[in-house]
Amino acid sequence: MLRTRSAFIRDVVWQRLRHNRMALSGGVIVLCMFLMASIASFVSDDPSVINVGESLLPPSWAHLLGTDDLGRDVLVRMLYGARISLLVGFVAVGISCLIGIFFGALAGYYGGWVDALIMRFVDIMLCFPTFFLILAVIAFLDPSIWNIMIVIGLTSWMGVARLIRAEFLTLRQRDFVLAAQALGSSDFRLIFRHILPNAMSPVLVSATLGVAGAILTESALSFLGIGVQPPTPSWGNMLIAGKQTLGSAWWLSVFPGLAILITVLGYNLLGEGIRDALDPRLKE
Repeated sequence: MLRTRSAFIRDVVWQRLRHNRMALSGGVIVLCMFLMASIASFVSDDPSVINVGESLLPPSWAHLLGTDDLGRDVLVRMLYGARISLLVGFVAVGISCLIGIFFGALAGYYGGWVDALIMRFVDIMLCFPTFFLILAVIAFLDPSIWNIMIVIGLTSWMGVARLIRAEFLTLRQRDFVLAAQALGSSDFRLIFRHILPNAMSPVLVSATLGVAGAILTESALSFLGIGVQPPTPSWGNMLIAGKQTLGSAWWLSVFPGLAILITVLGYNLLGEGIRDALDPRLKE
């Protein structure tokens, strides 16, 4: 069964992705973001170097995206901001996926009172608006990047749990699972060796879309002043820094805003393409 699923992913899914122009466009955007983050240290060792004599310079050959009110190069700070966005996105989604997979697998495999207890807890968590829940938690913590990542991860795992639970409810009665049970496989081996690898497709889509959501959340928190703190550059706090000079120094807000827009769009396009490619109801 695992070999069949692997062959399906390798052959059918890849072929569908290759023919999906929107998904390829999203993949190119995501790849460009990785390249931006990787070349940041080659462009400048310190994005916080102040040069008051070059403050608020418009885009030019010397400073392609202009400078801010302290004379710091906007392009350099955006490159370092891409690192922050990637770090927040992947760590937060990693935390949410680990928690969601764990609880969803338990609920879907054991059913009964275990399923009822876990899913009622999921329902309670879903009753709270996620962003306001994050704001409430951050209010009691230091606004550091690590706290931001952990809080986003701890408040966004419920969707993954429901996806995994639904897959487990479908897969636990399949012949290959019943055969493994008849051979004496433990619950741990059944869950993590036989069922979970076949239930990961929707999680992959959810994780891709979740990275975009985490980047947006971090940018919003930084814009409100309770996210990544200056002088560490992030696209969110660059937006708020340019708010006061929006009329005279438009580049301070426009370029970080475009970076957030294009990055989130790229992850959404890629996630939608992966979802369509993994959908067995769609034909090539």
